[in-house]
Amino acid sequence: MNVSRIALAGGVAASTVLILAGTASAHVSVQPQGEAAKGGYAVINFKVPNERDDAATTKLEVNFPTDHPLASVMPQPVPGWDIKVTTSKLAKPLDMHGKKINEAVSKVTWTADGGKIEPGRFQQFPLSVGQLPEDADQLVFKAIQTYDNKEVVRWIEEQKDGAEEPESPAPVLKLTAATDDAHGAAAASEDKNAAADQPKDEKTTASASSSASDTTARTLGIVGIVIGVAGVAFGVLAGRRRTA
Repeated sequence: MNVSRIALAGGVAASTVLILAGTASAHVSVQPQGEAAKGGYAVINFKVPNERDDAATTKLEVNFPTDHPLASVMPQPVPGWDIKVTTSKLAKPLDMHGKKINEAVSKVTWTADGGKIEPGRFQQFPLSVGQLPEDADQLVFKAIQTYDNKEVVRWIEEQKDGAEEPESPAPVLKLTAATDDAHGAAAASEDKNAAADQPKDEKTTASASSSASDTTARTLGIVGIVIGVAGVAFGVLAGRRRTA
């Protein structure tokens, strides 16, 4: 009996821990589709779960980092949501593809326009962003989530090294190592050339094989005709001998 009670108590405790852990991890986050490589472009998704049982999320505001501004930010349409992109003048212009960029996106806001995030649901808000910085390992986006009961949750706390996760952590986009475009282009070119050469070789081999087959067939045909003619002549001579 005691063992059963202890096991039951342990199970309840474990379930409580899992529930609390699930609740703690249900915050606004950002993840790339694939990789977000330094110096490149990426499609990223802001995932917004609804943490309330009696209210729906109707607005998300994402503030972009000012220490590493992004000149190109393009939102993907989300049915039922209105999107507003806010730009701000930069203190130091960006050099992008040989052009000076004096403004960058400072905020993107999604506001429910017929849609909303109901309790027990989540919504993703995609963006195409770039050019990602080459001198940073991550980008921090501070987000503000608003419910239809006027409650506002600020996901703006930054994670500190060695410290526990804050209660309302800001979404963090991890950046991967930069890719070598020149090397990649060379590899792609080599693969393309190899792919182009392979069918050519196969075609040449097939052609040679077909030619050899045709020659063999013709030779056998001629031999067959000769044998056939000889057979007919032999038959005629044999018939004449019997008659004689």
